[in-house]
Parts: sequence; structure tokens; C-alpha cells
Amino acid sequence: MVEYRDETRAAYDGVVELYASLFDDRLETHPFSRTMINAFAELVRGTGNLRAADVGCGPGHLTAMLHELGLDAFGLDLSPGMVGHARRARPALRFEEARMEALPVEDGSLGGVLAHYSMIHTPPAELPALLAEQVRVLAPGGLLLVSFFATEGPEPVRFDHKVTPAYSWPVDDFVELLADAGLVPFARLIHDPASERGFLDAHLLARLPQERLTGSMLATVVVNSRPDAVRT
Repeated sequence: MVEYRDETRAAYDGVVELYASLFDDRLETHPFSRTMINAFAELVRGTGNLRAADVGCGPGHLTAMLHELGLDAFGLDLSPGMVGHARRARPALRFEEARMEALPVEDGSLGGVLAHYSMIHTPPAELPALLAEQVRVLAPGGLLLVSFFATEGPEPVRFDHKVTPAYSWPVDDFVELLADAGLVPFARLIHDPASERGFLDAHLLARLPQERLTGSMLATVVVNSRPDAVRT
């Protein structure tokens, strides 16, 4: 049986040039994603630790964006084809092959981790271990921004992604996973991408506390073009 990581690696290796061309605009047509990444970068700068990993970086377009936003950013990806493209396109930046559940990063060293739709192929049972690895590399006070497909149903939904099978998640369930990993989720943005896929796009910001907290507040921003789905 082909392990899902091998399947994912092979799938992305096969679409490197096409995938890179789709994201040459560096989110110019994705205002919500751009807004959350800008907020993430500002918050990471505020920690004083500018080191940030773009985990699942693909062709490196967001690694470059984080660099331009003032972070000491580097990219990690499972696909050697994507890493090779990123290195050729952006030779001044660092890119390495890596698995998200075994990052080549020292403990507690990063001010931020960006996971932009890079956890979507992980089976639900394996996601807690993957999140624990992101927590391992974050310094106290460090930030995680994770973006994913969201479902309004009660459980994750497996679907045929244009590259390889992926999962959408109930947002509250993903928030619980972040909290269980030791993070404090404090902001979310959910919006309708106006696609035919039937899922929402979700972005969650979470922080690794400086010390154990007794409670936290989750700020929510929900934007959706469907009137019956708008929530406050």
C-alpha cells in the first residue's frame, strides 16, 4: 500500500511548473489570506524572534512574501521538485526537503510557523502528532498560522483535491486540536472562496504561551458571501 506521504510527494512533483504558475501572483487575488499573513508577520516581528518557517512551502512564493515582510524566513517541503523550483526561483532564500512531522529545526527556536494549506493532506488521526511537531520548534510566545479547508459538518471530510486527496475540517474541532497541542488560538477568519468545492477557507492564528495560562479568549472574524451562513 502506498503511504500517503509518498503519494503526496509524487503528486506535487508532477505539477511543479503548473502549481508555481498558479501562485505567481503571491496572493494578489486572495485578500483574506494576504491579510492573515500580514498579521502573522507583524505579530512574529513583535516577538523579537524573526526566524520563521514556511512549512509546506511549495514553490516558495510565501517564503518570499514573509521575507519581504521582515522575517528571516525559510521554506520546507516534502516535494523535492517543489524545493528545486524554489531554490532556482529564489536563490537568496533557504529551502530544504522535510516532512512536517519531522522538521529539521531545533527545539524552541522559531518565532513563527506558517502552514498555508499544507496540513490538508494529513489524515485526521495523524494531525495531532503533526501539530505537536510545529509546537516543538516554536519559541515561547511564537506564532502558528494554519490555513485549511473548512466544513460546516460535524467531522472532517475527505475529498478529491486537484493534486491528491485532502481533508476539510470543522473549525471548532481544529481549534481544539491546536489547544490540545499546547497552543492558545486567539483569532480566526473564515470565508467563502466562491468556489464549487463546497468548503469554506479557514485561517487560524495561535500562540505558544510564555507560561501556562489559566484561560484564553478567541477572537472570531467570519466573512461569508452566503447570507444564510453569516455568523457573528
